[in-house]
Amino acid sequence: MTYIPISPAERDAMLKTVGVKSLDDLFEAIPAKHRFPDLNLPPALTEMEAGAHLGDMASSNENVREHLISFLGAGAYHHYIPSVVDHILRRGEFYTAYTPYQPEISQGTLQAIFEYQSLMTNLTGMEVSNASHYDGATATAEAVNLAYAQFRGKRKKIVMSPTVHPQYREVIRTYTQAMGLEEVGDDASNHEVTPEAMISLIDESTMLVVVQYPDFFGRIFDYKKLIDAAHEKGALVCVVANPTALLMLKSPGEMGADIVVGEAQPFGIPLWYGGPYLGFFTTKKSYVHKMAGRLVGETVDARGNRSYVLTLTAREQHIKRERATSNICTNQGLLALGCSVYMSVLGKQGLQEVANLCYQKAHYAAAELSKIDGFGLCHVEPFFHEFVLCCPKPASEVNQYLLDNGILGGYDLGKDYPDMQNHLLVAVTEMNSKDEIDSLVEILKEMK
Repeated sequence: MTYIPISPAERDAMLKTVGVKSLDDLFEAIPAKHRFPDLNLPPALTEMEAGAHLGDMASSNENVREHLISFLGAGAYHHYIPSVVDHILRRGEFYTAYTPYQPEISQGTLQAIFEYQSLMTNLTGMEVSNASHYDGATATAEAVNLAYAQFRGKRKKIVMSPTVHPQYREVIRTYTQAMGLEEVGDDASNHEVTPEAMISLIDESTMLVVVQYPDFFGRIFDYKKLIDAAHEKGALVCVVANPTALLMLKSPGEMGADIVVGEAQPFGIPLWYGGPYLGFFTTKKSYVHKMAGRLVGETVDARGNRSYVLTLTAREQHIKRERATSNICTNQGLLALGCSVYMSVLGKQGLQEVANLCYQKAHYAAAELSKIDGFGLCHVEPFFHEFVLCCPKPASEVNQYLLDNGILGGYDLGKDYPDMQNHLLVAVTEMNSKDEIDSLVEILKEMK
């Protein structure tokens, strides 16, 4: 947002209204020794000089738009974003809007959130969606809270696949560290586990089963048998989903999932050096009162016109703290709007084309990389737009060589799975051209 300072006359008028003579007088209540520490700041710059200086600093950053070809994914993906998304987000009524507690002056924001909720339920095959979370990791952790609340603490066992995103699993452990929960299945050394093998871990004390679809390695599994087995034991099932993949694959709702969460960054949100991002949270209507965050509903006003209101806000601000479903203060409203605009602009056919391009290009890349002596696919299961590449050298060395040649390589799986030091998680999206994929192949041939 552009910064426009006030004029000296406006500053003096403000000080006169406040009742002080200078800006220094505003800080009189702060002890002098703590007032203005020695920050060793450079001389002040004009707006023109400051803009040029910041531009020079920014130009030193490498990015996937101008400097690097990217094959890095692992939860954050480089997709094309139509210009209209950014145009809508920068409109003042959205850019500066606060939480829509007053529906009579927040109809635009409330309708945007309602549309977002409707789109996410259609995408996941679920019945209700909240107004969004901070990111996919916190949305997944809130699924654990929902299950805990549903069973009122009588069940305290979580069965979690080791192929759920490692950072998501870490956030869950942080959320639940004082809740006395038992966590099983989350063993990084057992990353080859299949959904069927997880069934034996589920019993009458299990409150929630957490899996990822496609999993962290990009593999596609049908979780129907696992979900049915969990339901037979009375447990809930949370599926962490890649939203792009849902345009091509069976929805988690069709498999019988109780909660579907994930990261909506692929839908209209740039990589942005890691955030801010957008977590989506959808579930069955029967669990709506245990769901964290807000829910916007459609109604009719006193004159019979369609209108929108905050229907559900079971937060600590509104009810007794021990009865609150969450202590999260807000949703990612602006980013949820960007997600809605992206989905609306592309439409169902456009989104399906994006998913198909990701799928086809990833399989072309996998086939070509597998032809290089010493390299090969590590898994035989179907995959979407991410796959694990077995390398003849540590993935860190491979990535450094690629970076030296202008390519941002895949994710080094050895960071999270100790026995996968030579494994690289490669992501391909519609943004990767055939020439770029061929360049990746040729450079890895040279390295070999």
